[in-house]
Amino acid sequence: MSMTQQAAPAVETPPASGPKQSDGRTAQRPLALKLLARPEVGVFLGAVAVYVFFLAAAPPVREASAMANILYQSSTIGLMALPVALLMIGGEFDLSAGVAVITSALTASMVSYQLSMNVWVGVISALVVSLAVGAFNGWMLVKTGLPSFLVTLGTFLILQGVNLAVTKLVTGNVATDNISDMDGFAQAKAIFASTFQVGGVTVKITVVYWLVFAALATWVLLRTKYGNWIFAVGGNQDSARAVGVPVTFTKISLFMLVGLGAWFVGMHNLFSFSTVQSGEGVGQELIYIAAAVIGGCLLTGGYGSAIGPVFGAFMFGMVNQGIVYAGWNPDWFKAFLGVMLLGATLINLWVRRTATRR
Repeated sequence: MSMTQQAAPAVETPPASGPKQSDGRTAQRPLALKLLARPEVGVFLGAVAVYVFFLAAAPPVREASAMANILYQSSTIGLMALPVALLMIGGEFDLSAGVAVITSALTASMVSYQLSMNVWVGVISALVVSLAVGAFNGWMLVKTGLPSFLVTLGTFLILQGVNLAVTKLVTGNVATDNISDMDGFAQAKAIFASTFQVGGVTVKITVVYWLVFAALATWVLLRTKYGNWIFAVGGNQDSARAVGVPVTFTKISLFMLVGLGAWFVGMHNLFSFSTVQSGEGVGQELIYIAAAVIGGCLLTGGYGSAIGPVFGAFMFGMVNQGIVYAGWNPDWFKAFLGVMLLGATLINLWVRRTATRR
């Protein structure tokens, strides 16, 4: 071998690659954790549990007519719980929502009867009043910077007093006059308070409206710019304003949506019973807020869905009618609701912590 010849360099074999590592930022979460992260999953499980419980405890619940009544009770709560939930996702809540429903119904009834007008004049007048109340709440909030608790508590007291005082002044009674024989009543009743048959079971039209509005609200939250604005102002309104979100418009419009819901439910009440008691509605705002909270909406804002309050309202309707069908003392209804609210809140908290734990 020549001295000038050199040995060929050794070729190093690369080490065998082990299993691919991924850090927490790129790891794919299991499907179960993704589902648990949804705000409506916890209340769905709770609604199933309550339904199964009353199926066993109250045999009449198994009948189709009983379920129609339960869905009706749920829809009257759910129609208001939807805009209340959107408002809570936006970081605010409305204590005047319950009496605002009665204000709307009283306005429509008295304008129609006392002025001898077609009931549709009263309906449009009530819509204007309801939207004005919502706009006032939102305007006061953004202009003064006061918490929505104080602003809407003041509106609650004002409306409660006005409802009773004006009704007594105008009608001489605590209830409005019967408007069932007035022009336009039949047409309005067909829209706001009609019924239809499904397999021989009578179903109220509010159930259809409830589900349609829930689907529409879900689409708005998840697929529109306005939905992004709602989450943004609920999470941090200062940061939202810094990136161009119209905070003032979003807040005021959310309160007006609550007013719109109050008008719709008020019209249903009026055309279902033809008369309105001026002292009703007090305490209903807590039911609406509780249905939204049970549905996964946070009081601090920035988190929630429109589907969750649907299940929350169903739980309320299920308990309300289930206690009656079971033959229990209805005096325990509010106590049961309080326990259900605390239990659902704790379940939602556990679900969120489980979903976010690494």
